[in-house]
Amino acid sequence: MKIHTTNYFNALIEIAEDSTANCGIIPPFKGELQSVANIQFDLLNNNPYKYSSDDVVFSTYAIRNNLTESEMEDARRQFFSEGQACLRCSPLTKRYGWGIHSNDEGKIAIWGVESEEYERLLQDSSVENVKAMRSSRK
Repeated sequence: MKIHTTNYFNALIEIAEDSTANCGIIPPFKGELQSVANIQFDLLNNNPYKYSSDDVVFSTYAIRNNLTESEMEDARRQFFSEGQACLRCSPLTKRYGWGIHSNDEGKIAIWGVESEEYERLLQDSSVENVKAMRSSRK
């Protein structure tokens, strides 16, 4: 079985061209269930450079589907047996003004578009810059 990945290495996923955010915004809660944005923000804001993109994408899936610990290993293998949307599609990068940096180990952290670190990463020639996907068509 082929295993796909969403991981980037030494890259910055910039906020989307059509994002209206001019700073990193904490995603608001809407109802009782955490949104994808809420889950991803909590994982990344509280644990910079601890998780890979694959970890965050799968954890979001697992939380939203109430997977038990005993289901995780098989579910992760099955989940990545098909291609999955990477964090270029994340609401954090598309709507809420957060860039996602992956270091050379593939571990990721979020940086608000207004932050000095986001600007530094944009200017760093050793970091690949990748735009988040647009929310609307051109």
